[in-house]
Amino acid sequence: MDNKAIAGILYETADLLEIDAADSFRIRSYRNAAEAIEAQPQQIADLISEPKKVLEIQGIGKGMLLNLQEIFKEGRLSVHADLLKKYRPSMLDLLKIQGLGPKTIALIWSAYQVSDLEGVEKLAREGKIRELPRMGEKQEAKLLKAIEDYRRIGGRFLLDTAETQAEKIIEHLRGFPGVENVTPAGSLRRGRETVGDLDILVTGKACCNDAEREKLIDHIIKLPGLMDIIARGENKVSFRVRGGMQVDVRFLAPESFGAAMQYFTGSKAHNVALRQRALKMGYTLSEYSLARLDNEKVVAGKTEEDIYAKLRLDYIPPELRENLGEIDAAEKHALPVLIIQADIQGDVHMHTVETDGRNTIEEMAEAAREHGYKYMAITDHSKNLAFANGLDDKRAIEHVKRIRGVNAAAGGIRIFAGIEVDILTDGTLDLSDSVLEEMDLVIASVHSHFNQSPAEMTERLLKAVENPNTSIIGHPTGRQLLRRDAYPFDVDAVLKAAAQRKVAMELNSFPERLDLCDRHLRLAKQYGVKIVINTDSHHTSHMDKIRFGILQARRAWLTKEDVLNTLPVEKFAKATKHGWA
Repeated sequence: MDNKAIAGILYETADLLEIDAADSFRIRSYRNAAEAIEAQPQQIADLISEPKKVLEIQGIGKGMLLNLQEIFKEGRLSVHADLLKKYRPSMLDLLKIQGLGPKTIALIWSAYQVSDLEGVEKLAREGKIRELPRMGEKQEAKLLKAIEDYRRIGGRFLLDTAETQAEKIIEHLRGFPGVENVTPAGSLRRGRETVGDLDILVTGKACCNDAEREKLIDHIIKLPGLMDIIARGENKVSFRVRGGMQVDVRFLAPESFGAAMQYFTGSKAHNVALRQRALKMGYTLSEYSLARLDNEKVVAGKTEEDIYAKLRLDYIPPELRENLGEIDAAEKHALPVLIIQADIQGDVHMHTVETDGRNTIEEMAEAAREHGYKYMAITDHSKNLAFANGLDDKRAIEHVKRIRGVNAAAGGIRIFAGIEVDILTDGTLDLSDSVLEEMDLVIASVHSHFNQSPAEMTERLLKAVENPNTSIIGHPTGRQLLRRDAYPFDVDAVLKAAAQRKVAMELNSFPERLDLCDRHLRLAKQYGVKIVINTDSHHTSHMDKIRFGILQARRAWLTKEDVLNTLPVEKFAKATKHGWA
């Protein structure tokens, strides 16, 4: 088991203990351990044989060490298994419903002995949820809406979850005799913000011989975390892994690898348009090859580049394959030079132990330096986020002094002193203007009261954009993928105002946000609004998530010229004060 899987067991145990009305200290110990393991850069599996090293991890005590040893020895945690038996596994599905926390689930269980989604929905439709303590008609209606939203997005997974699963499969297959290439395709390769099924393409000698292919399939089904086999055929094996994701592993001859990559990467709309182009040129395009219509002679198939070239097109990057004009642009040699991760010169949205981060200024600076950045910004929260220990005016000024002190001593990187300040319900910012004027940059974000009307939210954001201290609007739509929809507002009006005031929009790279989305990024570019790609890091390990933001930027056809934090340090500093061209 990797750290994420172990943390998942501990998180689930904590939630089930809370439903079980266990001691709050005990519940917190499981959550603390889960957080510590999730943030640990080294795999616990590599440390478990040395208990002293495990105990050095903050949040892991002797009792939790015993739990971890049980997980690795037995493949399960008995307290977790016992709670699942008591409340049934379906209880965990209820925890996925927005606004339905452990305490409410415990209330429902105590009153009605119901532990599944269908049962809770039936209770709500019968008006029985409103009869519970602290509930009412309004909360019951919200619950029904949350269940509807959950069903709508069910079967989708965050980009990092899909990527992690693909990496496990690739690692499992890498080095198996006769396997040459293992590559993810589908929506993961295109960088879609969420992923349904996972497509993995395999090529090599092991795929071309019946006996060797059977050995390969036998090896595949030994994948850790594989729950059940859906199909096992000559060219494909399909299975479901823990968590519910379906995986299709397809076996290909080397001469068809490029054609299959193109076909299974998609999108469907792109593929239909490409096949129509092929037919007009006298070819037929399939997952096996590009061949002539008249004599079925194969003209390309080994590489994607060969296929696009034969169709008289420049190579189209996977992120652009959505039939949004990329084929016409490729024909005219007008595809943009898309931004790449190496273009990013700094990450300017990160938090420290001063509020809700896990690392110090110095540790964040060292991590940014290791990423090759020329600059970074510390942007801890303001006081409205009380649960995150947000800064008031006095603490903010003291924090700025500390940041500048670390910057003076730091070598090879510039540390900007910033803040992520809350946009309050009336559009004012959460700190006084005199304090915000001391900041090198100000990220203004909405963190509360998402249920305002579209007109109210628009006015709220416009007022924040108009504040002369605002440099960037953080995660501008407030969405959390697979959990919370974006709040409604007039996107066009806000982007037009941002262009006029030279306030940048953030592309928050955290996989749960990816905000702005690719559609809004294209709109921002159309209006001339600059983008800043950040990670919103709360731990040094989070800086790696910049790649997910880069994928969304590429899907939006963005170049390095569209993104402010590709600028050198002095030009970037000027840009944060409304000085971008």
